[in-house]
Amino acid sequence: MVQCQEQGQSGFSTPEVSGRVARMEQLWQEFFSDPSQWWDNRFTKKNPKYPDFRHKSTLEGLWVHGWLNPSWVKAKMATMALGHTQSSPGLRSRSFHKDDKVNKLCQEGRLKEALHMVKLMLQQTTKAPFGAYVCLLKGCARGKALAEGKQVHALIVQSELDSNIFLANNLVDMYSKCGSLSDAHKVFSTMPQRNVFSWTAIISAYADSGQGVEAINLFQRMQVTGIAPDKVAFVVVLKVCAGIKALEQGKRLHSDIIKRGFEGDVVIGSTLVDMYAKCGCLEDARELFNSMSERNVISWNVMITGYAQNGFCKEALALYEQMQQEGVQPENVTFVVLLKACAGIAALEQGKQLHSHIIKRGCESDVIVQSTLVDMYAKCGCLEDARELFNNMTERDVVSWNVMIAGYAQNGLGKEALAMYEQMQQEGVQPNKVTFVFLLKACASIAALEQGKQLHSHIIKRGFESDVIVQSTLVDMYAKCGCTKDARELFNNMTERDVVSWNVMIAGYAQNGLVKEALTLYEQMQQEGVQPDSVTYICVLSACSHSGLVDEGRHLFDSMCKIHAVTPTMEHCACIVDLLCRAGRLADAEDFINELPFQPDSVVWRTLLGAAKNYGNVEVGRRAFDCVVKLEPESASAYVLLSNIYAAAGRMDEVAKIRKDMEDIGVRKVPGCSWIEFDNPVHAFVVGDASHPESKEI
Repeated sequence: MVQCQEQGQSGFSTPEVSGRVARMEQLWQEFFSDPSQWWDNRFTKKNPKYPDFRHKSTLEGLWVHGWLNPSWVKAKMATMALGHTQSSPGLRSRSFHKDDKVNKLCQEGRLKEALHMVKLMLQQTTKAPFGAYVCLLKGCARGKALAEGKQVHALIVQSELDSNIFLANNLVDMYSKCGSLSDAHKVFSTMPQRNVFSWTAIISAYADSGQGVEAINLFQRMQVTGIAPDKVAFVVVLKVCAGIKALEQGKRLHSDIIKRGFEGDVVIGSTLVDMYAKCGCLEDARELFNSMSERNVISWNVMITGYAQNGFCKEALALYEQMQQEGVQPENVTFVVLLKACAGIAALEQGKQLHSHIIKRGCESDVIVQSTLVDMYAKCGCLEDARELFNNMTERDVVSWNVMIAGYAQNGLGKEALAMYEQMQQEGVQPNKVTFVFLLKACASIAALEQGKQLHSHIIKRGFESDVIVQSTLVDMYAKCGCTKDARELFNNMTERDVVSWNVMIAGYAQNGLVKEALTLYEQMQQEGVQPDSVTYICVLSACSHSGLVDEGRHLFDSMCKIHAVTPTMEHCACIVDLLCRAGRLADAEDFINELPFQPDSVVWRTLLGAAKNYGNVEVGRRAFDCVVKLEPESASAYVLLSNIYAAAGRMDEVAKIRKDMEDIGVRKVPGCSWIEFDNPVHAFVVGDASHPESKEI
């Protein structure tokens, strides 16, 4: 409808005119709240009938001189200073061209050149280049260019546009993206007017800086001031709740969303599902997911991710099957999450099926997907397949190398992990903190002290020595290589120590037979206000076990359960069984196992079986053997131990029967293997191996 008609000639009835005036007022309010959602056609339109502004989503139009405009629009337009309002068409065209060039420079990341052009524009005209400011602020936000952003801010103040709500919102966003929360807050606090976009920008700033509680408080303050949150604001705060696991606040937001009629929105619905899943409420998340009237691939991704991140990998894979049945096409993110789920439960066959789907979907060239595939094969024990994939990658970043190094380290192939690091250096790929953590673990697993020391030197050169995770892993490496003094010196010099740091030092003492030192450090840990966790108790209980400290071990176990409220796991119980068995108290150990509130695993029964062999207790040994083979029918060690028990008791008929049973079942004892570091390289030997050319010297 042509907007330049006079009101009396419109042909509309009074109710129609009133309705259109109301709608026009609403549209102008939306425009002034966020002009970025509208196309500015003023300098390019060839016909006055075309609108000056058109909404990017609804395509509704606005005319600056429209007869339906509210009376306040002209005054507001003057204060907004949007674009250039020179009367000459030629000047308009040149101005538009300059803004467009500034935008192009910003898009290309050439912020200094764009900034210089704006300064020249200001020297040539008294009118402020509003559109150029917006482009610059968005460019600075994208490039995290704080210094340039501050220069743009200074120009905005110089142009007397610092009170403009739209520019102020962009300033808050720019400072937030550049990591300067204090500047973002300063701009927000000095704004004469604030709308929902202003509040959402500052809430996002606090959320991005990790201050989730303050972000939620700001959201509540916004509502107190009478500004109603929109969909974007709800999404931002729901993500905050998910990040800090603020379930109750998330539930209240859910209630507000329903009241405002936003629950049918697919983005809000997906974010709610994500919030419930990240807060551990998978049943609520799934119920909400099932009730969604519209679900896109993001909705499926957040539900699959929720299952995978909470350890329900089978459920994640089952949901993927349902996703396929409903005809929803997966994307790269879907495959990455599912591959991690397969890696978590060593589901090799399903991982291979996913690999096939990835190839069919054409996603195999994505570097993140490729790295996750390598990780899946490595964690499923298929290191040859993982290495083949790795070698065939067209692009390999540090994450790809880390995945392969970790695969070798986690599968006990420390030598191969260290060789990968050498190749990584030769190819010019710079290691990061994660690289060194896995390499140090590789050194610890094969007691490669000299190579561990070299890595320590590399860590210092790279400036990673102050990272608490790297420091803790260094302590662990030195301790596992038998250098407890070096480990303790590193531990004492740590500027920050978390529970993991204490655990690795306690474990280091325990593994090297320094039980007194381990228990003393356990006491010191509590004195310094660090609460022991499940791993701490495995370390100290193991130390007591190796030293025969039965009473101390039982006391620690009781303290763990009753004082520190740590729920006993199978590993804790195995430590107590081992403690009792080493002390020769087999009857107490068997009673302890039978009284466990959960089904004991084969490790616990095998511990008792080993003790029965050491103490020549045939009856206990036979009962323990029956329990082991019930859980692991092909356990070679169980057959060998029982055979030794019978042999020691002179029951050779039973020994012959055991050996025949092993032959019938096809069970064979795996030969032992050990590593030794000699002249820097690490050498591996199996029992009876004399093939190494320097075996006599070693």
